[in-house]
Amino acid sequence: MKRINLKENLVAYSFMSPALILLGTFLLLPALMAVYYAFTDYYLLTPQDKKFIGLENFVQLFNDPVFLQSLKNIFIFVICVIPIQVGAALGLALLINKNRRGNLFFKVAYFSPVVLSLVVISVLWLYLLNPSDGMINAILEKVGIEPQPFLTSPDQAMYTIVFVSAWQGAGYQMLIFLAGLQNIPSSVYEASKIDGANNWQNFLHITLPLLKPTSILIMITTLIAAFKLIIQPMVMTQGGPMNSTMTPVYYIYQTGFSDRLIGYASAMTVVFGILIGIVTIIQSRISKEDE
Repeated sequence: MKRINLKENLVAYSFMSPALILLGTFLLLPALMAVYYAFTDYYLLTPQDKKFIGLENFVQLFNDPVFLQSLKNIFIFVICVIPIQVGAALGLALLINKNRRGNLFFKVAYFSPVVLSLVVISVLWLYLLNPSDGMINAILEKVGIEPQPFLTSPDQAMYTIVFVSAWQGAGYQMLIFLAGLQNIPSSVYEASKIDGANNWQNFLHITLPLLKPTSILIMITTLIAAFKLIIQPMVMTQGGPMNSTMTPVYYIYQTGFSDRLIGYASAMTVVFGILIGIVTIIQSRISKEDE
């Protein structure tokens, strides 16, 4: 029996080996190298001269105003984009859940931003939000509102990126919510109708509780995607104005590939990875307590 089990395990591991090799090569190994480089002064153009410097990178990091500002920016982005994007996705799913004419058209229309490149989306909104001749300000002027600076204002730039990101990503969560809504038995709504419940009571006491597993999945995936924000600020604002849209991932990219300070960028990666891990653990525990 032991020989049979060993043979079966070898066969199983042989099927898993391509994925494990790729995982180790492109995920585990770079992560370990980043931890090692975080304690060195590794400069990309002179890798042979790197030396161990202990915690100097981390001391410099926590005195770096740009990095601290990027952490503040990403937490503002996460706190704002999750309720907006998830709320919009649920609202769209409720709209197209009922049998109406043209539902297929609206499904495609709502989902189409998801399949477009983030670079294309960012460039499109960059033109729409142009302070001088953008279409959004032209519409605002028509209704008597003064033109807004949007991406050129330190106070508005991050919230503008929040709106663009929520608009782009809501279609994907909409489809997941739609699948969850269609899995709710119609007999539950029929029974509540007999008991005299209205639409709001059905939504509050039936739809939301039965969508909780789907909502938890969407919250976790949206949280992970939000922390990886880089394309929108890179294309639309280059981290400005006044670092108001600088994010940790973008700052790591700039430090590692533009400034070529691999050791310092690795230290940022380690600290930011730990912060994401802590937030993920907290969210997982809250989700388990809710269940």
